[in-house]
Amino acid sequence: MRSVVPRPGGAPGAKAVAERALRERPRLGPVRLVCIDGPAGSGKTTTAESVREHLLRRDVGVTVVHLDDLYDGWHGLEGTLWPRVSAQVLEPLRHGRAGRFQRYDWAAGRFTQWVDVPVEDVLLLEGCGSARRDVDAVASLRVWVEAPDALRLERGLARDGDAARAHWTSWMADERAHFARERTRERADLWLDAAGRVVAGTPDADTPSPSGPGLA
Repeated sequence: MRSVVPRPGGAPGAKAVAERALRERPRLGPVRLVCIDGPAGSGKTTTAESVREHLLRRDVGVTVVHLDDLYDGWHGLEGTLWPRVSAQVLEPLRHGRAGRFQRYDWAAGRFTQWVDVPVEDVLLLEGCGSARRDVDAVASLRVWVEAPDALRLERGLARDGDAARAHWTSWMADERAHFARERTRERADLWLDAAGRVVAGTPDADTPSPSGPGLA
């Protein structure tokens, strides 16, 4: 898996995300942490890039960290992921220091070069699992992006090739279990649909997403 190349047109709801983020106080030390979560292929990368552009146009310092660079391969949603995110990125920033994480090379199947994470006004943490319960104490804003399963799989295979179908199927099962356990969608502050538009209203915590519990 690799970060999806942002689609033309960006996310229409990105301005609302950026404005809401700036209204919230920093909770990760001096940093406003915005977690952009949701199932794979839903449009999180496009959303993060669009939010970044809105913030930069307002002269707000912003860094984007993609969890695709931190997963330990196709089964990396759990395991060592969050301890590394916390130790290498969040804890240093919470203390006003730059973070530094090791990027996973999907082609080589191992972690390779180190990436610096500067102390900016906003950190956009994008990826499946970014808004898990462990982040609640330090997140200024939690964003949920969803899309139908069939569309997500179509997007993923268009990027990774049909040979990756088994990997995608396994990943979708892993994320379904993760989101059900973490209740990520219900805990989110803002919801965006497959087209990147803000969903009006507050979803009922007992109402599943269109494609089933925990998944869009």
